[in-house]
Amino acid sequence: MDVIFPDIPAYKGWMKPLRVESNVEGMELIAGRVPESIDGTWYRAGPDRQYPPMLGSDIFIDGEGMAHMFRIRDGAVTYRSRWVRNDRFNVQAQAGRSLFGLYRNRFTDDPSVKGVSGGTANTNVIFHNGRLLVLKEDDLPFEVDRDTLDPIGRYDYDGKIRATSLTAHPKWYPDDGRLLTYSYQAKGDGSRDIVFYDIDDEGNILDEIWFEMPYASIVHDFAVTPNWAVFPFMPLITDIEALKRGSTFYQWHPDEQVVVALVRRGGTAADIRWFRGPAGTISHMMNAWEEDGKVHLDACYYDGNCFPFFPTPQGEHVEGCPAFLSRLTFDLARNDESFDRRRIIDIPGEMPRTDDRFQGENCRNGFLIVDRAPDGSSAVGCVDLASGDLRMWRPGARASVHEPQFVPRHAGAAKGDGWLLVIVNRLDANHSELAILDAQDIEAGPVALLHMPVRVRSTFHGTFVDGEKLRTRQPG
Repeated sequence: MDVIFPDIPAYKGWMKPLRVESNVEGMELIAGRVPESIDGTWYRAGPDRQYPPMLGSDIFIDGEGMAHMFRIRDGAVTYRSRWVRNDRFNVQAQAGRSLFGLYRNRFTDDPSVKGVSGGTANTNVIFHNGRLLVLKEDDLPFEVDRDTLDPIGRYDYDGKIRATSLTAHPKWYPDDGRLLTYSYQAKGDGSRDIVFYDIDDEGNILDEIWFEMPYASIVHDFAVTPNWAVFPFMPLITDIEALKRGSTFYQWHPDEQVVVALVRRGGTAADIRWFRGPAGTISHMMNAWEEDGKVHLDACYYDGNCFPFFPTPQGEHVEGCPAFLSRLTFDLARNDESFDRRRIIDIPGEMPRTDDRFQGENCRNGFLIVDRAPDGSSAVGCVDLASGDLRMWRPGARASVHEPQFVPRHAGAAKGDGWLLVIVNRLDANHSELAILDAQDIEAGPVALLHMPVRVRSTFHGTFVDGEKLRTRQPG
């Protein structure tokens, strides 16, 4: 069968499907020097297209998973990328073509894959219980080898997970290995069920709280504090009957409210505190913390639909709007179910990160992608979350950046003291670079810049794993 990709914007320029697995042993140093103190591996995941889409159209969040790893040790860096060879990938490889239809709409799939998971494993990578897991919220985690990225298999925590999927945005505590995660539409597409899990470093379920969402929402990310898990429900809603008619998996309902649930850790569904606000979208969380009877959440907030390719039930496509890093405050002493919101910075931004060692604590600095320009370029921003001061590093014209990754300068380094790892897209040169920035002085530019002879088409999220942990922690 001929492989011909459709002439659509999602497949043009930098986003043209790459479909290549790569090995680069000893990446070429362009400038500076790789800090000797960095010892570990940075894992990331993103979508690519194994074959042209079955129905001729596509959206940027769809596509088979490609896992990436940068191993950094003794001042040297190696790079590897591999397809995530899960059930979806394997059945399509055997058929030699795409077999799954519209994004997450199983009613549009080829009949031959009925009962086969359409999970793409294309969003995030974590290391937990000695296992390297690639995540996408439409399926359970898929385990790959920590050194080769070769497939191992779907992982359900030895049958302990009762939900049909797990989020791509869990949170964890590096000091004790606890993983906090959840599933939405947890009993199947279109269900209102959601479950919160607290899992120890040996894969045991310590806490499991089931409750119902106000509607069958998308819940792409959440946040945690020592006492609460914060879940935002947004009016991007799944309608099974509409899916049967060929609809998109989500539809935008501007007449509905944003609803936020604060779930008490160790509590029950009866302990949940509910808060409501105007229709909008809360995409990615930077961090949350507690202070004086209030829970604060720093997140990227859209005043409308963040996914314009998901229309209203009437088929109307609402123009997209930018995200602004904002602080949402939930006052537990108030009884009116409202929350306060203010912008931290007045420049749009996305993919926020902080020092992962201190999730749930009040952090002074955060990092994100900012200042997207018409030529496709973007910058890395460091935000003082108390003052709103923003410092940036822009890699140049026609150069864009992926989500930054914080790495502590050394074991026991102070909060926010470390490095930022950033993949840079050289849009005109058609290749990528790895930049290493001083997280406390990003305006100075990279302390090391390394050339990649390949193009890293797209990655969404990832994690840095300490080298000693990788070398010693075996699966439980």
